Amino acid sequence: MFCARLREANQDAAFGSREEIERTVKQIRKAWPQVKIIARADSGFCRNEIMSWCESRGVDFVLGMARNQKLRKIIGGQMHEATEPWKQTRKPARVFADVQYQAKKTKKGGWDRARRMAAKAEHIDGKENPRFVVTSLTSEQWPAKALYEELYCARGDMENRIKEQFSPFADRVSAETMRANQMRLYLSAVAYILMSGLRRLGLKATALAEAQVSTIRTKLLKIGAQIRVTVRKVWVSMSSSYSWQDLYQQVWTNLRC
Repeated sequence: MFCARLREANQDAAFGSREEIERTVKQIRKAWPQVKIIARADSGFCRNEIMSWCESRGVDFVLGMARNQKLRKIIGGQMHEATEPWKQTRKPARVFADVQYQAKKTKKGGWDRARRMAAKAEHIDGKENPRFVVTSLTSEQWPAKALYEELYCARGDMENRIKEQFSPFADRVSAETMRANQMRLYLSAVAYILMSGLRRLGLKATALAEAQVSTIRTKLLKIGAQIRVTVRKVWVSMSSSYSWQDLYQQVWTNLRC
C-alpha cells in the first residue's frame, strides 16, 4: 500500500491521483529501475491528464471507461453477435472488440489523442452488459479478451483489499476536520499493513492463512487476559479455554524464526 488519502466530496473522483501516481512511480523506479509498471483502475480514474502523464513517462495503463450511448453504438455489431447466442441458449454470451477511440472535448475535458479501446459486448440475464477499457498496451501484447478478463478484471481482488482495509477503523471518518479524519485513515492503513504482514508471515500454512483482517482480529488477537505487573515483569495470563491456542503458538513460532 503506497497511499491512503481522503478527498473532499466536491472534487473530481480522480482529484490528486496524477500526483500520487507520479510519487509512487518514482519510488518504485528508484528501487527497481527497469521494472515494467502498469497502472490499473476503474472508470473514476479515466482522465486524459493521467493517461498523458503515463504515456510521457513510459508507464502503461488499463483503465475502465464509463458506459454511454456513443460507446454502445460503436459496438452495436458485436452486441448483436452476443445477443443471438443468448436467445438460443439463455446462457451468457460475450464478444470482444478492439477500436481506436477519442473522447471529444467538453466542459469536463476530453482526450488529446485517439487511444486503443477494448470492449466487451455481453448479453446476460436478458439484458445487455457492455464494458469498456482504454489502454496503452497493444493488441499483440494483450488481445482484447485477455486484456479484459485476465488483466483488468484482476483488479477485483485489489478492490477487496481496499474494502478489507476499512475493517480496522478507516470507515469511521466522522471527525470535524479533514486533517483529523486523514490522520485516522493513516493510522488505519498502518494497522492494516501490520495485519497483512501478520497474515503473510505468521499465519502462513495455517487455518487463517487467507482469512480477512476482521476475522484475524476477532479470533487471534481479541482475547480476554489477566495482566499482573511485578517489579521485573508484566505477566499476561490468557484464558485456558481459548480455542485457538495451538494456532497462536504456531504464529508465535513463525514470527520468531
